[in-house]
Amino acid sequence: MEVPPEIVLKNVKMTSEIDKLLNRGIAKLEQTCNYITNTHITLEREQGRHQTGNPYRMLIDIRIPNRAAIVVSRSSKAAKSKLEGLTGTPARLGIDVELEKGADKQVDLPKKLKVREEPLQALIRRAFDSARRQLEKEVEKQRGEEKTSAQLQTQAVVEKIFRDEGYGFLRSLDGQQIYFHQNSVLHDHWNSLNAGAIVRYVPELGEKGLQASTVEMVNKPGVAEMHNELHDLPTIK
Repeated sequence: MEVPPEIVLKNVKMTSEIDKLLNRGIAKLEQTCNYITNTHITLEREQGRHQTGNPYRMLIDIRIPNRAAIVVSRSSKAAKSKLEGLTGTPARLGIDVELEKGADKQVDLPKKLKVREEPLQALIRRAFDSARRQLEKEVEKQRGEEKTSAQLQTQAVVEKIFRDEGYGFLRSLDGQQIYFHQNSVLHDHWNSLNAGAIVRYVPELGEKGLQASTVEMVNKPGVAEMHNELHDLPTIK
């Protein structure tokens, strides 16, 4: 992860168990995707509901390059509001209620029940599981897109780059000048991309002519020979 995860606790006391669960969840996210740029986690206890048990809320915000943010919000499950006014046996209704003798009999459930809400530890695990599943979907989707793009990619050299303006130009093997934007550069390599670098790109037609929809730096055998071949072409003005 490029930036250390940011964890914010609101009305929640950090314990060794909570810290362990958070670090374990973050580690599983990193195992799912090893190019996460940032993760923001908020764990809070809602104000004004202390009488109902453990009304916690957890928010996980994950950022990866070239994708929309993955945001997961989960609140502790509270069965109380769903049970008010119901009639039946506690066992049949699937609740944990403290009643007098005869609890197996049919009863009119009171409106104020001692219903056990979801523990904080369970909420943390559930929120991380949801975040991991969404992250897996994005990673698989991105791999599929990159695989498709790789089939269309060709190589070129970076001819000009205008760092402050956020764009540059490539020069293809046939001497064409190809515009590319900072957002088209994969893996956050914009700041390390310089004139003369060899890249792969996917050509497409834009409003101003030929442009590169994706630009990826390459480093493999034969690059030096290709660099010389490209520089034998006429210089683009």
